[in-house]
Parts: sequence; structure tokens; C-alpha cells
Amino acid sequence: MTGWLFVTAAVSFAVASSLLSATFDWPDILREPAPVVLESFHDGGAGLIWTWFAVAWTYGLLGVPVLLLAGALRRHRDPVLRAAGAIGAASALLSLIGFLRWVFVVPALATSWAGGDRQTRIAVEAAWTAQHQFGGAMLGEHLGQVLAVAWSATVAVVALRSAALPGWIGWTGLAASMLYLLNQGDVLATAVPGFPVWEPAGLVGSTSWGLWIAALGVVLVKRGGRPSAALRDCSSSAQAATAIGTP
Repeated sequence: MTGWLFVTAAVSFAVASSLLSATFDWPDILREPAPVVLESFHDGGAGLIWTWFAVAWTYGLLGVPVLLLAGALRRHRDPVLRAAGAIGAASALLSLIGFLRWVFVVPALATSWAGGDRQTRIAVEAAWTAQHQFGGAMLGEHLGQVLAVAWSATVAVVALRSAALPGWIGWTGLAASMLYLLNQGDVLATAVPGFPVWEPAGLVGSTSWGLWIAALGVVLVKRGGRPSAALRDCSSSAQAATAIGTP
């Protein structure tokens, strides 16, 4: 179940975000001036709002398998995985908040901007910038992404240091995490002018991270209910010890 949830979250978010990119020029439009964003959003109508709703909740779904992962790996008491699960769930929640502002906050701003006079538009643009930096750049893009990277990097290290997951999941997880982290240059540049930015980081990082999530899910699905190699070794040792002590 945990594996299928990872796969479902990754695939459904990819579909929803691709639709958003085709209809709203996301994520490039996030760095456009307020008038451009507000006008484009207003022109998108109800269909665009529902697209954002789908993007938000398909990503939010990721928080469920993240919390279930330790149990799926039969490592319920592993403090590292349990802490990572909490961090990953917090990441999903922060990103969900960032996405949902496009459903509950931005529509009202876009409507006021479209029907307002010059002074109203100036005020709305200031309000837009404030909520965009707070809910988008800080909560969703900075905290949400950094905590997501912390979770995936931790899972990758666990995979490399134990038999809980295949080693290639560990190496690819670390690579995807580092690529995704590079997107923070673009986020920090919104607050610190001149901060170094690698333009492809957003697309390359998020795509590789999403593919890794799907791969993690496939690994769990294929393994099904089979115990990990570490648990099999422990079980074999316990059976041998019992056999030795049997008269």
C-alpha cells in the first residue's frame, strides 16, 4: 500500500502539474511581475483554480506514504526513519499550504485587481507580493523543499547503510536530493538580489526527485510483503540459535 501511494502521488502530481504548466506557464510565471501573474490568473477562470486544487492535493498525498515508510520497511522503532517521516510530512504540509493559496487567496486578489482602478491595483499588487513571498517563496518553496530534501537524503542514507532498500535507491536518492536543493538559489534570489541561480535547477531537480519517488514506490510494490534481507538474516540467526539449544 505504501508503495502504491508513492507511485500514485508521483504520477498524479506529474499529470496535474503538467496541465498547470501548459495552461498557466508554471513555474516560470512565479517570477513574473504581479500585474502579469494576476492578469493571467484572472483570465484562467474557474478551470485554473481547479487545476491548482488538483496540484495541491496530489502533492499533499505524498505525506501519507512518507509517514508509513518506516512501517513498510519493518523499521517501526528506527528513530532516524521516524524523525525523517515527521520531517517529510511537515514538508508535504508546508508545500500544500503554498499550493492552496492559489485556491483560497489569489482568486480574490485577481478579481479585485481586474476590476479595480489604478490605486486599487497598486494596493492589490502589494498584497499579492507579500502573500507570494510568505506563502510561496518562504513556506512552500524554501521550507517545503528543504525539508523534502532532508527526508529523501535521510532515506537514501538509510538505504546505503542497511539492507532496508536497494543500494541504487540510496545513490539515486542522494543525487536527486542534491539537484533539487540547487533550486534554492532561485528561491533565495527573490529575497537576496544577485544570489547565484542555476536556471535548470528547478526543472531538473524537481523532475529527478519526482522520478525517484516513483522508483521508491515501485521498489516497495515489487517487494510486497517480503521481509528485508536484514530481517531475514535476523530470523535465520534466531532459528539457528533455537536449533542449537534444542535437546
